[in-house]
Amino acid sequence: MSEREPRTIDLQGIMDLLPHRYPILLVDRILDFEPKQWIRGLKNISFNEQIFQGHFPSRPVFPGVYIIEAMAQTGGCLLLQEIEDRARKVIYFMGIDAVKFRKPVLPGDQLVMDVKVIQLKGRICKMRGEAFVEGQKVAEAEFMSMLMDLAEGEGR
Repeated sequence: MSEREPRTIDLQGIMDLLPHRYPILLVDRILDFEPKQWIRGLKNISFNEQIFQGHFPSRPVFPGVYIIEAMAQTGGCLLLQEIEDRARKVIYFMGIDAVKFRKPVLPGDQLVMDVKVIQLKGRICKMRGEAFVEGQKVAEAEFMSMLMDLAEGEGR
């Protein structure tokens, strides 16, 4: 049996899915995914990122909340890529549980995020994310989100 080709999404495709833009767009590339099941995303951590000007300038560390947001955005790419009228939709956080930070993430690191769907019921989704640098787990969390319709005249 032959292996399938990875399903990838480039930065432009991610920006077509998510409303986020610099400096809060935290996914550079989708490396692979299985619709409604799981997704793997990549974030290159550059010393030039705005956050490092204030987050320990003499010893820069990528903030844990940004790692969680990067995992959530990766999960958002999975959910939104199957939605037809996604320009009229937005995903909001509902909850974050079981968060653990295991190692600091530093400039020059590549953050790989693996996100799996735990439960998908209507507009609500529960996911589990794990983030890795060089194969070592640096963070993990479970999060819930809700797909919402944008109000009339509201754009993203």
